[in-house]
Amino acid sequence: RVMRDIHELPILIVEDLKSDARLIERSLRKARISNKCHFVSDGQQAIDYLGSTGEYADRAKCGLPVLILLDLKLPKRNGFDVLQWIREQEVLKRIPVVVLTSSKRSPDVNRAYDLGANSYLVKPVEDDAMVDMFRTLNMYWLALNEPPDIYNT
Repeated sequence: RVMRDIHELPILIVEDLKSDARLIERSLRKARISNKCHFVSDGQQAIDYLGSTGEYADRAKCGLPVLILLDLKLPKRNGFDVLQWIREQEVLKRIPVVVLTSSKRSPDVNRAYDLGANSYLVKPVEDDAMVDMFRTLNMYWLALNEPPDIYNT
């Protein structure tokens, strides 16, 4: 079995606000993260993507993400529901999930960790701070971290 290059695998970004999605996309580019990013705008789309159902039925086209950036306040299914669903799936439960949200509320932080979040980040207000955050995220999750073996071929 051969481990695929981590930078060939997509990052799934679950964000409903178009302005935040644009800021995230721009910041990821400025941070020189080379992974393809796939954006979905609600919790049900995230589950469909990860479960290879509906418009995302072709797993070859919509590969398993190496990392999931998950907002909490989402339409249809909130981020907590998505996180709980991910952790219940045998194939998906080891994918790193980083909550990326505007909430600093202690109950939200605690609940995210209780449901299996790997990290909890509060969205920075300034563009430069977001770029710095993604550079650090890139170094840790995509360069230093040893991924689970679900990506072996």
